[in-house]
Amino acid sequence: MEYARLGDTSDQELLARHVAGDPDAFGELVRRHRDRLWAVALRTLGDREEAADAVQDALVSAFRAAHTFRGQSAVTTWLHRITVNACLDRARKAASRKTSPVDDTDRLEQLLEPYESAEAPAERQDLHRQLLAALARLPVDQRAALVLVDMQGYSVAEASEVLDIPVGTVKSRCARGRARLLPMLTHLRGDGGDGGGNTVISRGRNRTPGTSVPPASGQRETGPGDPAAVKGGGGRA
Repeated sequence: MEYARLGDTSDQELLARHVAGDPDAFGELVRRHRDRLWAVALRTLGDREEAADAVQDALVSAFRAAHTFRGQSAVTTWLHRITVNACLDRARKAASRKTSPVDDTDRLEQLLEPYESAEAPAERQDLHRQLLAALARLPVDQRAALVLVDMQGYSVAEASEVLDIPVGTVKSRCARGRARLLPMLTHLRGDGGDGGGNTVISRGRNRTPGTSVPPASGQRETGPGDPAAVKGGGGRA
């Protein structure tokens, strides 16, 4: 397997090899990072098909624009920025079509990681469901910031790089998002709350997503360097 020879190669070197014509280098980048990109997209968009399409759009863009990468940020930050932008584009188009937020129980179940659906206590599943439903009601810019900082565990500085906005803007979007969420989630806060209005969000953090990108229907066989491979399940980074 070609991945074996690339396993110890840095992300930046993989991107450089891809630009130089290595047919397997981009596939290794996809394998490493797809699940985290998928988790960000799913929680930002609240819809599996939209999230899968956004991740595919983002990785196709990255595949084609790799030669523009200048190393001013980490490759993973660059990939996340492209993915978040793809999600924001899709969310804004959906808003312009007056698409309703996710509020269907079956749809919310799909947002839970498999291990949580199967093993987590019922109270935790219910909390997670209600958190995701409330999150879907936020403006998309606030939602994207909260997903990165409070659900994916990125620092404010990292989220600033991913979103390509100032640190202060990330902080204000998170603060406004938490303020909007608080009235919807006050009944979920335990006695040990920190008073900061983000206790429930903090409990929802999950730095290692457990949900893989679903395969596209009728998907053809693809090689590891083919950007169309993005919709299949991936290894955990």
